Amino acid sequence: MAITRIIALFNLKPGVKMSDYEAWARAKDLPTVNGLPSIKSFQVFKTKEVMGGGKSPYKYIEIIDVRDMGQFGTDVSTPVMQAIASEFQGMADVQFLIMKKIGWKRKK
Repeated sequence: MAITRIIALFNLKPGVKMSDYEAWARAKDLPTVNGLPSIKSFQVFKTKEVMGGGKSPYKYIEIIDVRDMGQFGTDVSTPVMQAIASEFQGMADVQFLIMKKIGWKRKK
């Protein structure tokens, strides 16, 4: 079964401190989501800069690699994940993008 990649682009809501969000992400979000049966990998990145200069439109990016989207639906409907999602939505303005890889093979 192919991995489904979800990318979340987000900024913190006004009044939310970066240090508070990052502490929450390390203590709750990252270990909880990475512990779900459906997840191959879950990472959170903070943008440093735009290549070539300028300000990034998003301060944070999550990359979620899902093994099984059916199981993922089950996983995110649990009370624990509903609480995590609610806390996250209270801190961030987010857009989730479901990705499809464009195939390419290197010529030998």
